[in-house]
Amino acid sequence: MSSGKIVGVVLVVAAFAGGTYFGSSQNGAPVITNSSSGASYGGGYDKSADKNLNKGAKKSAVIERKVAGTVHVVNDGDTIMAAVQSAKPGDTIQVMPGTYHETVYVDKDDIRIIGVIQEGKRATLDGKGVLNDAFLYSGNNFVVENFVITKYKGNGVMGQAGNNFEIRNNIIVDTGVYGIFPQLGKNGIVEYNVISGIEDAAIYVGMSDNIHVAYNDVFANVAGIEIENSRHAIVENNNVYNNTGGILAFITPGLPIKTTYDVIIRNNFIYNNNHKNFGAPGSTVGGIPAGTGILIMAADDVVVEDNIITGNKTAGILITDHQNAPNVTIDPESDPSPDGVKILNNLMHNNGYDTIDEIKALMLTEFKQGEPDIIRVGNSKDSCIINRHRYVSVGVNKWQECSFTNTASIDTYLLDEPVPPRVIDPSERGKVVYNGVCAGCHTYTGRMIGPPVQIIQALYMDNPQGIADYINSPTKKREDYPEMPPQNYLDEKTRLAAAEYMLSRTK
Repeated sequence: MSSGKIVGVVLVVAAFAGGTYFGSSQNGAPVITNSSSGASYGGGYDKSADKNLNKGAKKSAVIERKVAGTVHVVNDGDTIMAAVQSAKPGDTIQVMPGTYHETVYVDKDDIRIIGVIQEGKRATLDGKGVLNDAFLYSGNNFVVENFVITKYKGNGVMGQAGNNFEIRNNIIVDTGVYGIFPQLGKNGIVEYNVISGIEDAAIYVGMSDNIHVAYNDVFANVAGIEIENSRHAIVENNNVYNNTGGILAFITPGLPIKTTYDVIIRNNFIYNNNHKNFGAPGSTVGGIPAGTGILIMAADDVVVEDNIITGNKTAGILITDHQNAPNVTIDPESDPSPDGVKILNNLMHNNGYDTIDEIKALMLTEFKQGEPDIIRVGNSKDSCIINRHRYVSVGVNKWQECSFTNTASIDTYLLDEPVPPRVIDPSERGKVVYNGVCAGCHTYTGRMIGPPVQIIQALYMDNPQGIADYINSPTKKREDYPEMPPQNYLDEKTRLAAAEYMLSRTK
């Protein structure tokens, strides 16, 4: 399916034949709601479920240090990785301006890597189009900031099951698949980064909880900001423009974590996201139509509030279930419907001015014409909207009026005190690596960045060592998939444990 189509013929047929969820146009005086007053949304997260709370703590993801560690200074011509190998938990690595050609892997807790900015000059990590990743971290309480990162094939900054992280004030350009990619982490901040030229997502929060994404400038990517299979996330005060799709909250089927819920998207500038889709053919993001401001796919309890959403040629907000989404393989363990969507006050203007034919046909089911601000297709329940009369919309006529008008009572979903560091039992190492590393590119049945796990299982059957050897030194085998990067920073036992766990999966 081309990037110009979010849905196929099945959408139109379903809309005409089974569209009982669509109502006729409403008449009469509109219900006008003042969003600056009234009840506030309570959210879906109970902090008492987490231990070690300190309600007086400032907003921070990493633990406050009681004793300062050693400061390691890296000068141009040195390697950052050598400093990491010398560092102990609690140490800080300061990197002076210069150009560094390396991958930095951090598997220790409480390491801070700070680029030193001198008269506007920064430390630059340049992968030369050969290296896959700039920063990989699996340690807890990790901080990275103030770098320029460019010309990597895979990721700018990737987290692999590390809790309590802060990624801020970096300039990331042309790093392949993802710009910033925390995976399987809890309690993290991604803020004040500038990211462009990414073929999947500039900021991709995967299978994580309690995340704050704020004050980032993301442009000229396929997807600006993605919250995928994650919970309790706030995306606010970001500048999101000239991407194929602006901000996405969705469930990718076939991943170990099956849900996305409790996501607040507020106070963002989301405009002119009309970039040609250059994502991998057949991938989920490869099916996003250019001109999508916000995409909500199968995610639950997503709140959209006080955003400025303008100039997105397909639609301002597009809400769909899995059945009507492109390039999605249904996962029987994932709820395919976007339930509990809450659309509060938003400024929407000049969206849908060049929308796709499938949405035009969908609008006809409600006898509507014009430029669509909000499109909802497929099954959904328990959703609400205020001031619906402001928007050209399809599929929301039967939504209730929201019982609240704002999210002012929720400042952040970050925890009052960082969660305890993740401790990995040796018997769980294969599972953690599979979830934190492999699942970043492979779902069980569907296409993501790499081939489905089922295909890998069929190829290797009872040969986990073969997978482990390939992980260490991969070669390109399929023209329809990008080359897999080597994971040779993982030790031999860990690679074999991950391979054995992959072969044991049945879902």
